[in-house]
Amino acid sequence: MIWLQITANTGPAECCLAVTKALAQLGREAHKAGVTVSVVEQLDGPVGGTLRSVLLELDGPAEAERELAARWCGSIQWICESPYRKLHKRKNWFLNGAAFAPPAVSTEFGEIRYEATRASGPGGQHVNKTDSAIRATHVASGLSVKVQTERSQHANKRLAAQLLLSKLGELAKSEEGKNKSDRRMHHFQAERGNAGRVFVGMGFVEKVI
Repeated sequence: MIWLQITANTGPAECCLAVTKALAQLGREAHKAGVTVSVVEQLDGPVGGTLRSVLLELDGPAEAERELAARWCGSIQWICESPYRKLHKRKNWFLNGAAFAPPAVSTEFGEIRYEATRASGPGGQHVNKTDSAIRATHVASGLSVKVQTERSQHANKRLAAQLLLSKLGELAKSEEGKNKSDRRMHHFQAERGNAGRVFVGMGFVEKVI
């Protein structure tokens, strides 16, 4: 499995809308490639229906996972007039993708407590109506995360543990005075320009470059 993060970094609402459109496009490509995409974590954008960032798990044939992730790594450009600021001259919006290996679930950081909860929030058909969402809490620090997907409670538990361990790892590095993890810094280091893929218009149609 591969974790893939797509982020608008510190960009405006238009970049956050591009993340939402990229997620839909990635879903279509994943379906064709036989790869399952699960949302591990997401950060909503400033306008409803937009995303500041989304962390995904890709699960499928190893080669298909790698090829799909590679297509979404690096700088991605969206060329479109702003749907929010009609007189705004800027038409080029950038987002960025990066792939990571999910952390192995271990007892390195001590006990983790799991609690089944009801999925909540927007998402339509993608939000379970049963108590299959999982909240994982690190007993020693009190740090917790909640994961909800279309899949089973067991799958949510595994994802919650991996996400929590990832956050604990970042916290440990920070406390030790080391550099923050690559995934954390990715929000602020994304390159503007030199796009590997370019999409055009509200239909998010890929342009051959």
